[in-house]
Amino acid sequence: MVKKRRQFSSVFTYAAIVVGILVLLGAFFPDRFGSTAGAISDWISATFGWYYMTIFTLILFFCVFLGVSPIGKLKLGRPNDKPEFKTLSWLTMLFSAGMGIGLVFYGSSEPISHYLAPPTADPETKAALAEAMRSTILHYGFHPWAVYGIVALALAYSQFRKGEVGLISKTLRPILGDRVDGALGIIVDVLTVFVTVIGVAVSLGIGAMQINGGLNYLFGIPYGQLSQGIIIAIVTVLFIYSAWSGLSKGIQYLSNLNMVLAGLLFAAILILGPTLTILNMMTSATGDYLNTLLYNSLDVAPLNGQKREWMNTWTIYYWGWWMSWSPFVGIFIARISRGRTIREFVFGVLVVPTLVSIFWFSAFGLTGVEVGQQAPHIFEMPPETQLFGIFNELPMSFLFSMFTLILIASFFITSADSATFVLGMQTSFGTLSPAGYIKIVWGVGLAAIAFILLLSGGETGLTALQSAAIISALPFSFVVILMALAFYKDANREREYLGLTIKPDKKRLEEYIERVNDEQNTK
Repeated sequence: MVKKRRQFSSVFTYAAIVVGILVLLGAFFPDRFGSTAGAISDWISATFGWYYMTIFTLILFFCVFLGVSPIGKLKLGRPNDKPEFKTLSWLTMLFSAGMGIGLVFYGSSEPISHYLAPPTADPETKAALAEAMRSTILHYGFHPWAVYGIVALALAYSQFRKGEVGLISKTLRPILGDRVDGALGIIVDVLTVFVTVIGVAVSLGIGAMQINGGLNYLFGIPYGQLSQGIIIAIVTVLFIYSAWSGLSKGIQYLSNLNMVLAGLLFAAILILGPTLTILNMMTSATGDYLNTLLYNSLDVAPLNGQKREWMNTWTIYYWGWWMSWSPFVGIFIARISRGRTIREFVFGVLVVPTLVSIFWFSAFGLTGVEVGQQAPHIFEMPPETQLFGIFNELPMSFLFSMFTLILIASFFITSADSATFVLGMQTSFGTLSPAGYIKIVWGVGLAAIAFILLLSGGETGLTALQSAAIISALPFSFVVILMALAFYKDANREREYLGLTIKPDKKRLEEYIERVNDEQNTK
């Protein structure tokens, strides 16, 4: 009699225990939980800020190197594989992956915040505005997408080229060997699940805050943890139902809705806002960003207390948040990139989302600053309601606000639904069809962690969210480094075998394709 294989792995058990402990600690000791997380986060920022800045910069240059080197000619899949999606569709999905709750939440509030409290310039000056745009683009530009890209590259190469299951631990086989199939692999996968839960929970908490802020501004619904808890509960029911039912078409429709609403909002702001200023500053800020890229990538401000404090609040927090999102986004990008060369993958992942971020923040940021200059109360509003206050000063304000609420809710549902799938896959031996009850467990866990972080963050709600992102990113950063080394070791071995330089050895390439196809057909 054949023994039936379990639908969930030991990774599920251990990860669920860890998440459960965090939920209980946060629920029973919210103040202590928040203060402890804040203290750990402050220590990491002060001690490892240089490390975060260095690692992100090295990963960015490593991705560029892969794109321009002969390794870039290798495919993510069999040599004869063709891309599953057309280039335009693929780029659109990259945009969709990069266009999340964070962009809506920080679209106006981050440039405004930097304008009022810049890293080095005098507040509310032209120099402050230039620094605001440059800093915002830095946070949403090449660096985060390089980290996403290297995780996705390692996963796609391991899964589609080497035939491994879609687990982070399996990408480390070139370095760790068969130990990835034992306790060491379990530790890596549990850490991956934990980091993914924290990263997605941060976004869900931010989404709940902004939905609550919009409802409070528009309809007077009380703003606070109770309302945010109810919002999280309602949205959780919706995305768990979707995850349980497997409503792939529904998620596809929601994703298309995200694109349409985001495009309409951007076009409206570009037209109704200071159009010429937006276009001019967008061009200038892009040049400023590229011109200072290397310096700002490595500057940890050891002799400038003002900038160092600013970096702990913004840059280090972002680097932690992006690192915690890298397994989730990396798995998504890997799944849609089969059949593409490493070169087109690297430049597609780096360039397209960066351009989208430049367009988005130029439109929303500069409109927010100009509106705030004319209506100073905008500058005093909290980030979660600031965008709605800006809309209130523009024509068709109620329509814009409702569009934004729908967009945030849609991002909320689709992000959480996708996250439950990724978490289910990571805790079910890498299967592409995780059991419904496993997805429900992770859906509830995501909602609980998001609410606990808000509960522990005090009045602002953002404090514990930022702390969680910074803390979870530190251990996983070492996994990302190992993934990059393992991928390079494997890919470079194939490059050497194929003799890939400027021009490949055609005879050896044909022999290689034939051998690979024979190997795959015998599996």
